[in-house]
Amino acid sequence: MAADAYKNFGDLIVHEIEGKDFSVLECPRSPTVAIIAPHGGKIECGTSTIATAIAAEDYSLYIFEGLKAGTNRTLHITSTNFDEPRCLKLIGSCDVVVAIHGLKGTEQRVDVGGKDRALRDSIANSLKNADFTSAVVTSGNHAAISTMNICNRGRSGAGVQLEITRALRNALRSDATRLGKFAEAVRGALKGHISN
Repeated sequence: MAADAYKNFGDLIVHEIEGKDFSVLECPRSPTVAIIAPHGGKIECGTSTIATAIAAEDYSLYIFEGLKAGTNRTLHITSTNFDEPRCLKLIGSCDVVVAIHGLKGTEQRVDVGGKDRALRDSIANSLKNADFTSAVVTSGNHAAISTMNICNRGRSGAGVQLEITRALRNALRSDATRLGKFAEAVRGALKGHISN
């Protein structure tokens, strides 16, 4: 993975124009759950669509989207440095944060990480039960165990990160039924987690 062009949002905003190069969508709904896509739009294609499907009309939604005709990779701020103020404000009032990310790969799979081990494991199992290939990741970049990872910066200090391969993202974008099945698998795990 190439190094980020910008070290944080303050650095990015000096060089990029909101509404032209990127956009921010924030929909506060649930006081406890936020679904976020910090690399949405053309940065990690498909993550906006997946996050929106999971949030539906129930959960708070945040999307940072790349809008450029090309070179949207320059808008990527790694999860431990992602500090866009509206995102921090939204998730700061939520106990549960699930971040949707894109991963390279021709195999249709999801790497599930994050500090909320119970929810992480529940989402991974729910996806498996819905016939999606998913694996819990406990080390490396996809483990998402840093306290600075954006998924762990909600009120509880522990969230979940879904790293979804390009092959699966493309499949979900082209098949509304399958996208719905994926979203419901994640939502089912969330509902069970919140009710406990």
